[in-house]
Amino acid sequence: MAIERVRLTSRDGIGVIAIDNPPVNALGAAVIADLVARIAEVESRSDLRGAVLHGAGGTFSGGADIREFGSSPAPGPTLRDAIAAIERSSKPFVAALEGNALGGGLELALACDHRVARPGTRLGQPEIKLGLIPGAGGSQRLPRLVGVLAAAEMIVGGNPVAAERARELGLVDALADGELLAAAIAMLPEPGSPRRRASAQAAAGTSAELDALRTKIERPERGGLAAGYALDAVACALAEPFASGLARERELFDELRASEQSKARIHLFYAERRAAKGGDLPASAFRARTAAVVGAGTMGSGIAMTLADAGIAVTLIDLQPEALARARGVIAGNYDTSMRRGRFTQADVDQRLARIGYATELESAADADLVIEAVFEELDVKRDVFAKLDRIARSDAVLTTNTSTLDVDAIAAATGRPQAIAGTHFFSPANVMKLLEIVRGTNTAPQAVAQALALAKQLKKIPVVAGNCDGFIGNRMFAHYKREADFLLEEGAHPQQVDRVIRDFGFPMGPFATFDLTGLDISWAVRKRRLAEQRLSGRYSKLEDRLCELGRFGQKTGAGFYRYEPGSRTPIPDPYVDDVIGEVARQAGITRRDISDEEILERCIYALINEAAAILADGTAARPGDVDVVWVYGYGFPAFRGGPLRYADAIGLRPIYDAMLALERVHGAAWTPTPLFAQLATGGGSFATWKGGT
Repeated sequence: MAIERVRLTSRDGIGVIAIDNPPVNALGAAVIADLVARIAEVESRSDLRGAVLHGAGGTFSGGADIREFGSSPAPGPTLRDAIAAIERSSKPFVAALEGNALGGGLELALACDHRVARPGTRLGQPEIKLGLIPGAGGSQRLPRLVGVLAAAEMIVGGNPVAAERARELGLVDALADGELLAAAIAMLPEPGSPRRRASAQAAAGTSAELDALRTKIERPERGGLAAGYALDAVACALAEPFASGLARERELFDELRASEQSKARIHLFYAERRAAKGGDLPASAFRARTAAVVGAGTMGSGIAMTLADAGIAVTLIDLQPEALARARGVIAGNYDTSMRRGRFTQADVDQRLARIGYATELESAADADLVIEAVFEELDVKRDVFAKLDRIARSDAVLTTNTSTLDVDAIAAATGRPQAIAGTHFFSPANVMKLLEIVRGTNTAPQAVAQALALAKQLKKIPVVAGNCDGFIGNRMFAHYKREADFLLEEGAHPQQVDRVIRDFGFPMGPFATFDLTGLDISWAVRKRRLAEQRLSGRYSKLEDRLCELGRFGQKTGAGFYRYEPGSRTPIPDPYVDDVIGEVARQAGITRRDISDEEILERCIYALINEAAAILADGTAARPGDVDVVWVYGYGFPAFRGGPLRYADAIGLRPIYDAMLALERVHGAAWTPTPLFAQLATGGGSFATWKGGT
């Protein structure tokens, strides 16, 4: 018996069409075929004067089934055909929305005469996150309902709006206080009333509004196609007849769908979801209600805000009262900024601030469900904290360390429960950055890793499980990226040249502006630790050490690789730094030369790729996609390139391998291709086809 994915029933002379394709009512080819048939049935039945369209299972529709994106289009009707059938119908349609109405699901609702939503429903056009734009009229109907600026912001941002906001915009006609279907039926026009089609309305707004938005997005979207295409499509809604705009939308959508950028984004979409599962781990029902964060520095304060944002009551602990006072001021200031930018209301801020308490004794962590250590990045300091927490914290409490580079096993060994300790490496600012690198120590029990994954879900973070080594996935690769950036300066490049090349590639910031932002003293401390632990081998750049010795720690001191005016974060090239670079190069016996942009890009990005292969080979990362997720969401690698390993596959491993061999001849063993990379490149393989992971 065929599965009925779309049902038609009747209620008081009204057709009720229910999309029933769990879990999200995705609009795959089979669902659309059924939907078109039900719409035709409504049109043909004389006993029905109109129809209500809704989704079974508590959600309207999550949109297209992206599992079908990589295959040839299935024969049969498309979503565009279903929408056209609604528009052509002589009978009115009302969309009854709840849960999610996203992507193609929202486009389907836009074709209806009216939209009624249950409070809390999320409506949006998230196609941009797959490197696409709406492809079934969303870029043309949405501006005609809410205006070109609001529509463009929704499409370019890709973030859904709540039904309450949608009502304010005019996207939703009414909110349903009681039964949703009853409210939708009540919204149906009387027989003989004219249809209310969005396609027949004029889009409010001006081209100047779109031009201003285009200028705003050009910098963060450097190199990405989809945002610009989205604005081009929305502009058609303002300047062109509906049919012309629809045709242009289809052209732009089809071009993006065939592009490498969209394929890279879809790769990232699936990589995120695989990473969140963490492989073969037991399920965990862990959900924190109370938490303690030890360490009230920048990272600890950000983690406390992250917990409060998730509804968790948190105590921020620091032995120094002045540190807590600073943290209190920073947290209040951050929330005030968010409120002024419209992200939170005053009530939202008051609720979050009320969830954060402050204490100067570790004993305040005694009753917490979750304890996160975020003290200074020194092994002995962290071990001392954990030895004390071992005596204080509940036996069933989840204990994690926020270390970014240190040995999780060595930290856990300070306790009598090493199996319960995992790393939770937040990225700064912790209340903004999406990535959470979960570090699995040698003795960390699977259940502890599963609890950390559950925590990531509760905090709405994107988790990636990493093995325990110096730097884990992200910072281990970052060390090689940083190495080449420093060497390029010694050999003849300038900070602003390297930063420009990396920004043009798509990163939000170049390496040297990033170093200044995070603080040169942070990496200086890491280098000193590493030099104390192991004998130096190979080339070592003393450039950053020299800048730190001069007190140039970056933005915090007004000078680093760049100089900064008081109160400004804008980097200004500093001739004094060029003098320091020249002096360090002379002392190292390096003759400086002109460095091409191409060499800068290859050395910075190929260094990442080579080390990533080693990380896969030794099991620090389970899958190539895990590496890509870490670098896109933790380090700003351009999402439209899919991450370092997806980028490598896109340009081909063999050319990269040959370039590495050429660099090895000039620069030595640091550029020897790692065994896995050499194997894949010389054997015609790719990271996508590598079967060494799970």
